[in-house]
Amino acid sequence: MHAICVYCGSSRGTLPQHADAAAGLARALAARGTTLVYGGGRVGLMGVAADAALAAGARVVGVIPRLLLEREVGHDGLSELHVVETMHERKRMMADFADGFVALPGGLGTLEELFEVWTWRQLGYHNKPLGLLNVEGYFDPLLDFLAQGHEQGFMRADALATLVVDADPQRLLARMAAAQPVRDDPWWQMRQRI
Repeated sequence: MHAICVYCGSSRGTLPQHADAAAGLARALAARGTTLVYGGGRVGLMGVAADAALAAGARVVGVIPRLLLEREVGHDGLSELHVVETMHERKRMMADFADGFVALPGGLGTLEELFEVWTWRQLGYHNKPLGLLNVEGYFDPLLDFLAQGHEQGFMRADALATLVVDADPQRLLARMAAAQPVRDDPWWQMRQRI
């Protein structure tokens, strides 16, 4: 995986572990020689990840709509910053640049971006790995909801199985690269029941 698209909040969240995880993922990407692709902002977890990746010597590519350039305070120290006109262009360009996707804690935008590329994978538009960095159990309620969606007949087991979930950035990247589950992962165990 030469480039990973990271989806995360333009806020830092309330727990210091959120920022620690964003920086840890960025350093893990740098250690692998992997480019960080993200939304181009310098605030919140986006800024933390970009700054940590740059400090560790990684190439960092941002993509930001002109409308958000000032609101999200576009990062001016990146390897590349692409300014586009629409959110659709932003998401498509980020996806095209990436060999895989990782979502960290974030809000509506983070969830929407994750679900869009996950849907694209389910529909066969790409076969890139998807990861969820589950910091301090942030995504546990979402994972429970997804399991319920399967139990009630709305989500296929094979689609759910494409999401790699881990709390450790280095292990998450390794699992995504290998596409192998860790058997003590509760998400993996839940998938075995469905």
